[in-house]
Amino acid sequence: MKRFLIFLRDWIDARLPIVQAWDTHMGKYYAPKNFNFWYFFGVFSLVVLVIQLVTGIWLTMNYVPSEEKAFASIEYIMRDVEYGWLLRYMHSTGASVFFIVVYLHMFRGLLYGSYQKPRELVWIIGVFIYLLLVAEGFLGYILPWGQMSYWGAQVIVSLFGAVPLFGDTLLEWVRGDYLISGITLNRFFALHVAAVPLLLVALVVLHILALHTVGSNNPDGIEIKEYKDQHGVPVDGIKFHPYYTVHDLFGLTIFLFFFCAIVFFFPEFGGYFLEKSNFEIANPYKTPEHIAPVWYYTPYYSMLRATTITWFGLDAKLWGGIVMSLAIVLLFFVPWLDRSPVKSIRYKGWASRIALTVFVICFIVLGYLGLQPVTEGRTLVSQICTILYLAFFVFMPLYTSKERTKPPPARVT
Repeated sequence: MKRFLIFLRDWIDARLPIVQAWDTHMGKYYAPKNFNFWYFFGVFSLVVLVIQLVTGIWLTMNYVPSEEKAFASIEYIMRDVEYGWLLRYMHSTGASVFFIVVYLHMFRGLLYGSYQKPRELVWIIGVFIYLLLVAEGFLGYILPWGQMSYWGAQVIVSLFGAVPLFGDTLLEWVRGDYLISGITLNRFFALHVAAVPLLLVALVVLHILALHTVGSNNPDGIEIKEYKDQHGVPVDGIKFHPYYTVHDLFGLTIFLFFFCAIVFFFPEFGGYFLEKSNFEIANPYKTPEHIAPVWYYTPYYSMLRATTITWFGLDAKLWGGIVMSLAIVLLFFVPWLDRSPVKSIRYKGWASRIALTVFVICFIVLGYLGLQPVTEGRTLVSQICTILYLAFFVFMPLYTSKERTKPPPARVT
């Protein structure tokens, strides 16, 4: 049996280099030996992506993307399909957990300068992945066809109508109709289950390939490829397999424990993962008292609501859309905005530390305010936090180049 498996492996490898791929990305891929807690979240996001793809495939087998049957098909999955409730809760919980681990993964990149040379392309591909994830989450959010799904779509899709000159035409093209209807639901379903996931998986593969080409960053920001022994092996690195595979399996076990606890005991998570109003079928004649998207979009929703200015004949809705877009687009330029001579926050000055802290606090505050009804006080706080959020990027070349930094060690610590 062993000889047959070896023969089969060699036969396949002669036609498809699986052994070379294994060595390149696992067996002989050397990662820094000082990875810490923050480096779990890249693996977690990959695992959650697989969970979303698998559960999504099974859910589509019973979901009906039509205005008349979409909501009823969700109820059918929850009540009549064997273990359908589990699939639905894994998928809905997975959506929120996906954003949690991705946000923490991106924060780690900002913390340790994982966007600096030679990893600019790794970061850029990662931001594209985040954009696709935002689109995928929004498209999937519409599919249950509940009250918040319908009215959330009304708010977001209406932003296209604010575009000057051809806004109405663009809005009609996005909806596929003169209003949000079954046609809109059907095209969003097609994008959610086919187009966006294909692009997402392709970009994830490119993200990993780009990462393994230049090598992983580490908390010290030291390039381990610069220090090799006589065999060309990084002296500050260890093989990803078996060392980090075992390491990641330990972290993954703890992660899945909490994931399953949410799925089985708190699937709605107090209305944050599954809103209460979304258990009511969409009604275009009944507007909810308070419309808010799911929690992982609320920071940008706060920016939209906080933008009340009307400049150059353009209304506040368009400016709000521009601010929302700018908040994400600026992420692409971080590798060139950061002028610091060091990568890691461990060796940067107080200006960078304070700026990153304020940035994270503002993002969390904006997320909270996006879930709350509008008041004058909340709008003012949202405006301040939006300005500070954008200032983090705009003034980054200044405070990163002027601050006093510590010299990083020659070797990883």
